[in-house]
Amino acid sequence: MLKGATLYPGEAPLDVRIRAGRIAEIGPDLSPGAGARVVPLPEGCLTVPAFADLHVHLREPGRPDKETIRTGTLAAARGGYTLVCAMPNLDPVPDTPEHLAREEAILRRDAVVTVLPYGAITLGREGRELVDQHALKGRCCAFSDDGSGIQSEALMRRAMETAAREGVILAAHCEDTSLLNGGYIHDGRYARAHGHKGICSESEWGPIRRDLLLCEETLCRYHVCHVSTKESVALIREAKRRGVPVTCETAPHYLILCEDDLQEDGRFKMNPPLRTAADRDALVEGLRDGTIDAVATDHAPHTAAEKALGLADSAMGIVGLETAFPVLYTKLVRTGLVPLDRLLDALSGAPRRIFGLPGGSVGCGARADLAVLDLDAPYRIDSRTFLSKGKATPFDGWEVRGEVRLTLHQGKVIYNKDIL
Repeated sequence: MLKGATLYPGEAPLDVRIRAGRIAEIGPDLSPGAGARVVPLPEGCLTVPAFADLHVHLREPGRPDKETIRTGTLAAARGGYTLVCAMPNLDPVPDTPEHLAREEAILRRDAVVTVLPYGAITLGREGRELVDQHALKGRCCAFSDDGSGIQSEALMRRAMETAAREGVILAAHCEDTSLLNGGYIHDGRYARAHGHKGICSESEWGPIRRDLLLCEETLCRYHVCHVSTKESVALIREAKRRGVPVTCETAPHYLILCEDDLQEDGRFKMNPPLRTAADRDALVEGLRDGTIDAVATDHAPHTAAEKALGLADSAMGIVGLETAFPVLYTKLVRTGLVPLDRLLDALSGAPRRIFGLPGGSVGCGARADLAVLDLDAPYRIDSRTFLSKGKATPFDGWEVRGEVRLTLHQGKVIYNKDIL
C-alpha cells in the first residue's frame, strides 16, 4: 500500500492498495490489511504512470563492458521507467530467431523492468538483405537498423511493403551516409569556429522525406527515431496532416541543448548531433503541438576510455535513463515551455500507444507501474552515482528538480531512493 499518494492530476493525498501487480483500491485513509507492506510517500511528491522508453541500448549480448541488461534496467528503474525497448545493435544482431534467443535468455535472467527487444530490418544491420519479419514479429516490439540508415530506396520500399503486410512497425534511423563527409558534430558555427568536421542537417531530413513518401505509398506503420532538425519536424507535421501513418520521437538533449552548449568533451557527442538553437526550438514546438509523439532517451552507454577522446574521436552516444525526467521537467515544464501533462504523455502514454504496450494509467484495475516524483526539492546530477555503467552525460553537475523517489513495476518496488 502506498500511503499519502498524490495521483496526477489530483491534489488530495490518497492511499493506493496494490494486489497481484495491479491497483486494487484508491481512497482516503485505507486500512492496510493483514500482511500488507506499507510505503509512506513523502509530502509534496507526485505519483504518475511509470515511463516507457522506445529507444535504449543495453549492449548485451556483445559489449557487457559498456552496459549489461542488469545495470541498464537498474538505471531505467532509477529513472522512473518500467518498460524499455532495446535496440538491435548487438552481437549477435537479433536478425534471426536463434540470434534473438541469445538476448531473450539474458533478459529473462537479469532484467529488472520489462524489456522488449527490437528485431533488425536487415541481416547484420548491413542494409543488404531483409530479415524474415514473419519469423521474428511475435517476439519483437518493432524492427530497426538503429545506428545504420537504410541507404537503398528500393530496399526500404520492400521493407515497408513487408512490414505493412505483417502488421509491424519500422523504426528508422534516418541518415544518408553519402552526406556525412567524415563529420561528427553539427555542421554549424561551432564546427567552423573550432575546426571540426560537420554533419549537415540534410543527412537526416533527406531520408525522412524519402521514407514519408514510401510510407504514404505502402501504408506501413513508420516511426522516426531521434529527430533532431527543424526540417524533420516540418516534414513529419505535414505528413501527419495528410494522414500518413507516421510517429516520431526526439531525445531530451535535443530539446534542451544546441550547438551553443558544446564543449570539447566526449559527453557532448552523439548521433545525430546537437543542432542549432532554431532546431532545438522547433523540436520544443513539435513536442508542444504533438508533431513529436514521444521522448526517448537513446540511452547509449560507452566505456570511460571511449568517451575520453574529445569531440573528434570519442564514441557517439550518451546515457539518459537516469536524467530524462528531471532535466525535462526543470528546463521545459518549470520554465513554462511545455505543460506537465504533455511531457508525462510523451514519456509514458504516447510510447505505449505507438507500440501497443501495457501500462500508462493510474486507476483501479490498472497495472501498478508507477513512479513517485519529487517536484520541489532541488538536487544535483552526479554521474558518479549512476547505476548505469555509462557515465557520459552533458547534464553532469546540473541542479534540477523532479527526482524519482520510488518506482514500482507490476506492484513491486524496484527502486527506492531512500534505501538505495
